[in-house]
Amino acid sequence: MEKLMFIETGMGIDVHGQNITKAAVRAVKNAIHFNSMPGIRSVLPENNLHNMKVNVKLAVPCDKENLDIAAVKGALPYGTVTVEVMDGGMMTTSGIALEDKGDKNDLMYIVVASVEVGY
Repeated sequence: MEKLMFIETGMGIDVHGQNITKAAVRAVKNAIHFNSMPGIRSVLPENNLHNMKVNVKLAVPCDKENLDIAAVKGALPYGTVTVEVMDGGMMTTSGIALEDKGDKNDLMYIVVASVEVGY
């Protein structure tokens, strides 16, 4: 990324089901859903949103091999998206295992995201 313009952060949780992808997508959506960048087009090459570069950093507590990177990228509407995955996040008890919610145990997965936007 030549110019880094914005960094947005978020957290996502899968309370039941132990699905790391759900937690990661929620973290990315949390990071971007409280922001608006009305002037971004004016600074992008050719004033084109497709020239935006987006780098997502995910701190995940487990199950990295089950993380669906395409689903994470799909949460971002514009730009060329890259995803970096690192150790972090948290697993903690939800207090209850609910079979009808797909729980294998009582753990909830928490993922932290940093979304870098630029060109």
